[in-house]
Amino acid sequence: MEPKIRTLRDQIDVLNLEILEKLSQRAAIAEAIGELQTQTGSSHYDPVREQEMLDTLTAANEGPFSDATVKSLFKQIFQASMHLEVEQAKKSYLISRAEDRPDTVVRVGEIEVGGNGSPVLIAGPCAIESKEQVEFTAERLASRGVKLFRGGAYKPRTDPYSFQGLGVEGLRIGREACDRYGLKFVAEIMDARDLAACEEHVDVLQIGARNMQNFTLLRAVGRSSKPVLLKRGLSATIQEWVMAAEYLLYEGNPNVMLCERGIRTYEPTTRNTLDVSAVALAKQETHLPVFVDVTHSGGRRDLLVPLTKAALAVGADGIMTEVHPNPAVALSDQKQQMDFDTFDAYLEATGYHKKLTPERHEVYGF
Repeated sequence: MEPKIRTLRDQIDVLNLEILEKLSQRAAIAEAIGELQTQTGSSHYDPVREQEMLDTLTAANEGPFSDATVKSLFKQIFQASMHLEVEQAKKSYLISRAEDRPDTVVRVGEIEVGGNGSPVLIAGPCAIESKEQVEFTAERLASRGVKLFRGGAYKPRTDPYSFQGLGVEGLRIGREACDRYGLKFVAEIMDARDLAACEEHVDVLQIGARNMQNFTLLRAVGRSSKPVLLKRGLSATIQEWVMAAEYLLYEGNPNVMLCERGIRTYEPTTRNTLDVSAVALAKQETHLPVFVDVTHSGGRRDLLVPLTKAALAVGADGIMTEVHPNPAVALSDQKQQMDFDTFDAYLEATGYHKKLTPERHEVYGF
């Protein structure tokens, strides 16, 4: 029996190689089809075509495999081919790391974000509430070496009766304070119709979590020359997040930065759940700089230091956090903003910056 078994096994070995050769040929054709579908904007999955192939195969099946087994085997082949097509398509995306694209370095004035540079810090109040509040905060942050000032002039709020921001007046207040203290202004844009006003006053346009898939806004901001900070949506997948960035790049804006700000999960202890794996994956799959908003991630001041350390440990290019002269009377997000003394302690605890005197504006990172 042994020689017969060896002979039959030899035949199987030959057939295995023949099947592999045919599968490779089929895969090459599938890749070619996928490339054409990408060029024409067609879907890579055609359920009608798949069913037609399965019907043809089962009609030609003479056993010994059952029709169900034949369908199962070929569905695995179809799925493998689909995966090849999708991977081929990914290489053409502007956000993709494919083809050894170097890290994008976004320049905001003299500030460089991304590449091999030190992590950057964005800080400022959740909302611009008054000229005095912004002036006081901007002066303090500049004295600590901060270069990027955040402040919301337009505030997307869950409750329509809560503070919605000062609008254009808030933009003017932020611009004047930043000019006075040598800061660059980061502010959220909510509506494509506000683009001209935001471009006039703002150095970095922020697209917030609730607008991550506002495609009209993405296209409009993508045609701007201003750098963009794109926050991940509350329940968005990583794929949806980076595809939103693709809209910006497709419209011609190369200065795009991603921002992980925590996602909505079942956990009520924190405001959101910081997805540190998303930071690592975004750095691996794209060439764009990645920030982490540690304030919105946890929604708690007592978590800001460990969340910052975690974000930088997985490769974040920068941190965004909120600072207010008196968080207890803030018009939004009182529990998560730091007062000035807490911010100084935060800088020292994270090692993010040296505690500086107003005369020395030297910054160092990790």
